[in-house]
Amino acid sequence: MKKSFKKLACISFAAVLLLAACGEGESSSSQSNEETKKVKIGVTQIVEHPSLNAAFDGFKKAIEDAGIEAEYQVENAQNDNSANTTIANNLVNSGADLIFANSTPSAQAVASITKDIPIIFTSVTDAVSAELVQSMEKPGANVTGTVDAQPDAIPSTIKFLKEELGAKNVGMVFNAGEQNSRAQVDAVKEQMNAVGLNVVEASVSTSAEVKQATESLIGKVDSLYIITDNTVVSALESVISVANDNKLPLMVGEFDSVKRGGLGAYGFEYFDIGYEAGQMAAKILKGESTPAELPVQYPQNLRFVLNKETVDALGIKVKDEWKSEFVE
Repeated sequence: MKKSFKKLACISFAAVLLLAACGEGESSSSQSNEETKKVKIGVTQIVEHPSLNAAFDGFKKAIEDAGIEAEYQVENAQNDNSANTTIANNLVNSGADLIFANSTPSAQAVASITKDIPIIFTSVTDAVSAELVQSMEKPGANVTGTVDAQPDAIPSTIKFLKEELGAKNVGMVFNAGEQNSRAQVDAVKEQMNAVGLNVVEASVSTSAEVKQATESLIGKVDSLYIITDNTVVSALESVISVANDNKLPLMVGEFDSVKRGGLGAYGFEYFDIGYEAGQMAAKILKGESTPAELPVQYPQNLRFVLNKETVDALGIKVKDEWKSEFVE
């Protein structure tokens, strides 16, 4: 009787161990399945400034809203071209499922290295001139995204400078080495010349040169227009300081620069174009589309915003027909 009891006990103990082992296997399998659901997204950003940061926040929110669990490898070049290239190589070799390129230089660097990994960009002004896509409607390869050039933004800004501020000579500080910036400045010059305005350029290569370049324009211009140049925007406080000291109206290219002290901008929220880029990335990650099938998107909902403190300091009377709003 005792032998039978011992035998039964051994069998029961063995069964418990077997069930425990199976349970561990199922748990391990379940954990493995959860891990396979997580995608790896490489992120490259040329420099740290509020607009680009907001675009990345928008991108992450769209990925989250799409129900995708993502692991991000985030790299920032701090406006160093050699670092930008190194980052691109690292991300391509990291096994990323998709790369999010936040700025023109960032997108160009990764696009030059891989034709296989999907690349979604944002904060790019002219994707065609930057040779990122074949056309806005048909990108053609592994790269697509959202641009930060709303077609009506520059014409509206020029009209405001001329008709409302009475500008004649407009100073522009920019990094001529950025494709994004060169394209914008050329577009601005062409349109300003057409309406009788003169552009006075001041070129920089690093953010440390921004203040001196802005000061070099004093006495030559009656207003300033800072486009979405990553180098200059990252040091915008230097421009604002010079503009304030000399009572020069400073028009800018996006809302974050208005919040920091620029007079005004015709623009959109960078969070929104980042979110739209994230929606595109989600379609690719879910296998619903490819970059070649997703047209490059323009920003939506152009708005005119002003900085009230700057408006008051310059003694500008806001008109109802401007249909403007103050930044918060």
